[in-house]
Amino acid sequence: VQLQASGGGLVQAGGSLRLSCAASGSDFSIRYMGWYRQTPGKQREWLAHITNGRASYADAVKGRFTISRDNAKNTVYLQVNSLKPEDTAVYICTALAGGMVYWGKGTLVTVSS
Repeated sequence: VQLQASGGGLVQAGGSLRLSCAASGSDFSIRYMGWYRQTPGKQREWLAHITNGRASYADAVKGRFTISRDNAKNTVYLQVNSLKPEDTAVYICTALAGGMVYWGKGTLVTVSS
């Protein structure tokens, strides 16, 4: 399974972005898709996931980030609002298919103060 993330960029504090992650190449249905983020020197941080249409969020982003999925396109989105400089990271999508976990390369979000 290949995961291609896009939508990152440079944004001012308080701004918004919509991240996308398209999955391809799976012979199995993808029941779980989610987003993490990674900053240098820190552990990968779980942000949100969506399974069977139900979304879950980390407390750190609840109310600011919204995950959604287009099943027809096998694409998961992350709407990120009210961005803060501490949200600067590589945002990485993940998927579970056929009992295996797959990771994309991520998309960089940089938030300036």
